[in-house]
Amino acid sequence: FLHSDIELAVTVAPIENGTHFLADKITILDESCLFGNRANRSRQKKRFKANPDDVISNLSELHIGSPIVHIDHGVGRYQGLETHNFDGEAEFLVLEYFGGDKLYVPVSSLHLVSRYTGTSEESAPWHKLGGDRWQKIREKAAKKVKDVAAELLQLYAIRESRGGRKIDIDESDYLQFCQGFPFEETDDQLNAIEAVMKDLESPKSMDRVICGDVGFGKTEVALRAAFMVANDAKQVAILVPTTLLAEQHYENFLSRFANFPIRVEVLSRFVKKSEQNKVIEDLQKGKVDIVIGTHKLLQKDIKFKNLGLIVIDEEHRFGVRQKEQLKKLRVEVDILTLTATPIPRTLNTALSGLRDLSIIATPPKARLSVKTQVIEWDNVIIREACQREIQRGGQVYFLHNDVRTIEQMAETVQKLVPQARVRIAHGQMHENELQQTMLEFHKMRFNVLVCTTIIENGIDIPTANTIIMNRADKLGLAQMHQLRGRVGRSHHKAFAYMLIPDKKSISADAEKRLDAIVSLEELGSGFTLATHDLEIRGAGELLGEEQSGQIQAIGFTLYCELLERAVKALQKGDEPELEDMSIHETEIELNIPALFPDDFIPDVFLRLTFYKRLSQCENKDDVTELRVEVIDRFGKLPDQAANLFEIKLLQLQSKHFDIHSLRVDQHGGTVKFDTKKEDLLRKLIQLVQTKYQDYKPAPDNAIRMLGEFPQAEQRFEAVEKFFNNLQN
Repeated sequence: FLHSDIELAVTVAPIENGTHFLADKITILDESCLFGNRANRSRQKKRFKANPDDVISNLSELHIGSPIVHIDHGVGRYQGLETHNFDGEAEFLVLEYFGGDKLYVPVSSLHLVSRYTGTSEESAPWHKLGGDRWQKIREKAAKKVKDVAAELLQLYAIRESRGGRKIDIDESDYLQFCQGFPFEETDDQLNAIEAVMKDLESPKSMDRVICGDVGFGKTEVALRAAFMVANDAKQVAILVPTTLLAEQHYENFLSRFANFPIRVEVLSRFVKKSEQNKVIEDLQKGKVDIVIGTHKLLQKDIKFKNLGLIVIDEEHRFGVRQKEQLKKLRVEVDILTLTATPIPRTLNTALSGLRDLSIIATPPKARLSVKTQVIEWDNVIIREACQREIQRGGQVYFLHNDVRTIEQMAETVQKLVPQARVRIAHGQMHENELQQTMLEFHKMRFNVLVCTTIIENGIDIPTANTIIMNRADKLGLAQMHQLRGRVGRSHHKAFAYMLIPDKKSISADAEKRLDAIVSLEELGSGFTLATHDLEIRGAGELLGEEQSGQIQAIGFTLYCELLERAVKALQKGDEPELEDMSIHETEIELNIPALFPDDFIPDVFLRLTFYKRLSQCENKDDVTELRVEVIDRFGKLPDQAANLFEIKLLQLQSKHFDIHSLRVDQHGGTVKFDTKKEDLLRKLIQLVQTKYQDYKPAPDNAIRMLGEFPQAEQRFEAVEKFFNNLQN
């Protein structure tokens, strides 16, 4: 335009931001200056909160020999369901304990058992029936749980009493900042952003965890939180585990904050010492609004003028010392933690209110799942996979997890794909050299990286969309999931090839893992990865690593139950009673068949799941809901199944009267009470006196029901009548 008379012109050029040349009196406006680079939101999208499946699998995935925890007897091995006719036909869960002893658990008591998770099935404990070993293990775990709950509550109380520094959010500035997000937010993202906004606007200090699978948009939540805080004249520190991630976040933040008077800086080894000192000095003066860096940001010589928010990316990758420093900071400033480690929902429930958790479980709209194949080594397939990726302008990760032979492998790959530019990366390289290699891969200076699992927690490289994992049979499931998450970070279809030697030579466990990774091709599957290492890592992330031992000793589900009890008791100001974990339910025996017949629900695991769910119903509505679901799925209830639901309703009613057990047969019945409550004892005496033709006292706090009840309906009616008499 400089040499023409045209005052206004339109041209096509790869410009991301507008600019102004004063000397030449020219202003260039790019498209985003005129229209914003906003993705159009789909209209009338129904908002819903993600409730991904618990990472802990339910009873439907059991097989013979699976470890099961019984609250009173410890860890045994599942041996199936058996039908017995003790007092009417019923099904029992059979558990075998060490030494061959068997325990028959009635399906009405399934609330006492849970699937053992916490370590691999092979190394799960196996207790002996009887003896006090299990009691001691449980008591030790209970003591540790109390300490954890007390520490969490103390942190929470301090945060409550100190209060946060309420952020004032400028709506128009904030909306303008949101225009810079070039994608459509997912519902989960919007829920997480909304939760963070509420936290920042409330006087209570924030301690929120944003948990989402790799590439699901956690960074956008952090960007918006940082904007809200920095725009309110407070400083933000972004803490990341590696220098490369610091650089990547720095680039992201710079481009998003380019149009705002907010200064973003980075402290990393790639920055000259003199520049680092200047940034540190300006931080203290309040001239830097957002600083990104590794744990160096926690050093004593770095001081902030007005720190308002710390964003922590992948906290589990920091050392113990840094975690201790962060624990102290939690009390003083707002904290937002980002993690890709699935945090089990059971644990979230146990900690409700102590650490807030937002889960992003839905993938961005344009993202496609990674096509995963397990194949034996094949030169032709490997060559074609690399060539296809290179020809579409992409890059390839070739994983070879053996430093001794990695150079020979790189040569093999180079021979297979002569046009490829091949480089190596592994953990034994000098750190600077490794950083440099990764940076050059990021800048597309070469297109095939032969590497070890060091890339597991690497930086985002949207152009890398093929990963080939050599000897995938030697990798863990969680590891394969993380590694596969390195590709498919953009809208291009990505591919993962799991290379194995001859199929017959790999172990049965390895085969199971490979089958699982292929079946978990769906996006967001990180949340349903039922692997013990992720459960424990997720727990360690929220509670501290030293709790892992307790989880392994008693199993994850029981640990969460103990923790939930301890937290609730301490919140009420009570001393947690965790030593006796038995949840007493009234024993009801009507001597009638009560079960799901196998011709009604043929699948044994489905039957188990429905038995377990029925045993966990807490009120009449829960029972009705489950009953409707069973009818909807399997049809009209047979009498035995209808009896099961009716007995559960009686069990729930009996709680109001402190009934220990209730037995009825064709010649009458006996009701035993646990109570020492005077008003109930008075009612019982009154009942026996006024209705002496129906009831009479019996030894051991019991009452006899008089009459003949040959039919099931008559027995139900007799019990209902007894409850009504007690009530009135």
